[in-house]
Amino acid sequence: MDLHYRDRRVLVVGGSYGIGKAAASQMAGEGADVMIASRNAENLDEAAAAIGHSGERPAICVCDVTRSGAGEVLLSSVSQRWAALDVLVAAVGGSIRSSFEDLSDDDWLENYAFNVLSTVRAIRALLPALEKGEKPAIVTLGAAASKMPYQHQIVSNVHKAGLLGLTKTLAAELADRNIRVNCVAPGRTLTPLWTKRADKMSAEQGRSREDVLQDFSKDIPLGRFATAEEVATMVVWLASPRASYVTGQTVNVDGGIARGLL
Repeated sequence: MDLHYRDRRVLVVGGSYGIGKAAASQMAGEGADVMIASRNAENLDEAAAAIGHSGERPAICVCDVTRSGAGEVLLSSVSQRWAALDVLVAAVGGSIRSSFEDLSDDDWLENYAFNVLSTVRAIRALLPALEKGEKPAIVTLGAAASKMPYQHQIVSNVHKAGLLGLTKTLAAELADRNIRVNCVAPGRTLTPLWTKRADKMSAEQGRSREDVLQDFSKDIPLGRFATAEEVATMVVWLASPRASYVTGQTVNVDGGIARGLL
């Protein structure tokens, strides 16, 4: 199926690793003109080189969207390269495992900046460029835990749920500008975040990484973690003109772990 990405102008914030990198790679492979943004220049260079094997090597933007002023940096980079923007993917965020009583105000505020404000800043700054785009689309990255909260991940459970509200509200507010907004909510996905977490737990418990990951896989009906590429496939489709009548939706890509009807 042709997803009509040829020459579409795409910015992936959080595009240097994990799901964001996988989405950027797939879009580049479909013929898109891609820029990836992240706060780590070395990781960006490595990701750009890897993505270049699938399609045109992407442009890079070194930017920390958890900090004030990041939106202006993103808009400047986009404006220097293109006259408009067709696709924005906000693939920034993560979780921390902790019990409620062990979390300080600073922990809450730091994770809020990471999971919510980073996406808000990117979208707010790039709206003028998206308004000039062709069939513009925004995809945010939520989490299955926002619909079925996990124990010991209360901070990200709360903040990722906020992204669902952001997505639904923006979809309504931006519809008259023909900008679609959707969210992909991954379940347990084998990204650097999870491998680092598994390594930490394996060291604490005297077990192998594989044993730790297998234990976490037992709750998943499909019996395994997703790959970043599997989740990215939904991101790529939702951002494509093929999904032209889909907006305001949060789509779980979670192996069936979230069992609620809504």
